[in-house]
Amino acid sequence: MQVNEEDRITHGKQVASSNSIVWGLALLVVVLAGGGWYYLTRDETPQQSEEQAAVSLPDTAPEQPLPTEAPVPEPEPQPVVTPQTQPAVATPTTPPQEPLPALAESDKFVHDKVVKMSDGMDINPLLNENDMVRQFVVFVDNLAQGELARKTSPMKAPTQKFTVSDITNKTYLDPDSYHRYDVYADFVSGLNDEQLLATYKQMLPLLDKAFTELGYPNITFNQRLQQAIKVLLATPIIEEPIELCSISVNYKFVDPKLEALPDAQKLLIRMGPDNTRKLKKVLRRLQPLLPQ
Repeated sequence: MQVNEEDRITHGKQVASSNSIVWGLALLVVVLAGGGWYYLTRDETPQQSEEQAAVSLPDTAPEQPLPTEAPVPEPEPQPVVTPQTQPAVATPTTPPQEPLPALAESDKFVHDKVVKMSDGMDINPLLNENDMVRQFVVFVDNLAQGELARKTSPMKAPTQKFTVSDITNKTYLDPDSYHRYDVYADFVSGLNDEQLLATYKQMLPLLDKAFTELGYPNITFNQRLQQAIKVLLATPIIEEPIELCSISVNYKFVDPKLEALPDAQKLLIRMGPDNTRKLKKVLRRLQPLLPQ
């Protein structure tokens, strides 16, 4: 596969933004370091006051001590302060990072991570567990282009049948069909953002390696994922009944605007407005948190 011009432009913008942040931080460090250098090396010798400058010492010391006008009181003894021993503060330790398996041997590792994130939900029947990382990467790559690679979907298709409603000689998408995707939308919307991002960052080297195998120059998997998210977020939410027409054994949208949408967006429309909102909410929340 070849990367189109839009991919390259997007990549360039992201790199420029990242470099700006790096240079901004570097400038801040230089300014703070310069200020610290000035503070530590400035002349701290106290200047003499006018009163101190007017006092002169005699050339020779007197034989007897000079009389004083009043006896100088002896200083009162100060109470001895016993230093208190501060309790030792335990330094938090970062748990060791779990080592990543080789890409070809990562299925069990990825499966266990997904099950852990599901927080008790029985996700096993929905998972495609063969070559999970590569399948996911190819699926995201296709989503970024508006396409659906069903054979590489990380999850299995719903088992419930797709249904339509015939009303006054017209065929409409049956709203009950939306519920076929409830379990998928509930799974995604129920994920813990912090745990999901931590797992994603941990697995990113595996994802990058699998993405490199696709042969794309000058683009990372994370940038491809951001493109896929933008495609999905651009999906319209359709509240009114959706008219269909049959083509052979399949159906297509009668509305030419809907039919012209990318397949990835058509999938969200078939999931129904409620499930689409759930997925979009999660995507909007996670999009700015993903590494750039």
